[in-house]
This record gives sequence, structure tokens and C-alpha cells, in this order.
Amino acid sequence: MALGLNKILVAGANTNVASAYLQTVTLSATTAGNVVPAGTYLALPTANVSYTANNGTSVVAFIAANTGGVLISDGINVFANASTNATVTLLTVNGGQAANTTFAS
Repeated sequence: MALGLNKILVAGANTNVASAYLQTVTLSATTAGNVVPAGTYLALPTANVSYTANNGTSVVAFIAANTGGVLISDGINVFANASTNATVTLLTVNGGQAANTTFAS
């Protein structure tokens, strides 16, 4: 997971491989709401899963169930919710996959 979006990686690499720009993060969405780790994500549509955030007064939905969107989490106030427990896949900027070479052509 990367909080910043600045990465110089190999162009054309598929998601989740060495040098890829995008990396997957798997998370459980629960009926009670599971905290989304800090980071910037593309949330893919998942059946019966919505995303909520604490606005200082209450927890409110900002990405409706069965839809996707851009998700920014501080690691405390953003939650993945599901009407029945589910596994969700989020895409984030590569925060740890090692590059396989330097300046490869």
C-alpha cells in the first residue's frame, strides 16, 4: 500500500507482478465494518459491499453497494461493509513489489 502516488516502474507490467504500477490488496468486508488500511485505492465493484467513513459525527456511506470508485483511507475512519461477509479486492499503487531490473529496455 502506498500513501503517495509517485512511482517509477516498468511500463506495461501486469498488476501484482514485480515492477508493476498497480498492486492488489485483499480485505474482508464485514457486517460490522472492517477498517480499510491507510492508502489510496481503486475500489472494484463487489456484490453487497459498500464503503463508509466517519465524518466526525456519524458513519456515513460514500460508495454505495455494488459500485466502485476511488477510496482514500487514513487507516482509522474508513470501513468496508457488507450485508453478508465478503472478500474485496482493492487496487493500489505498488508499495513494496521489488523492481526486477533497473533501466531495462
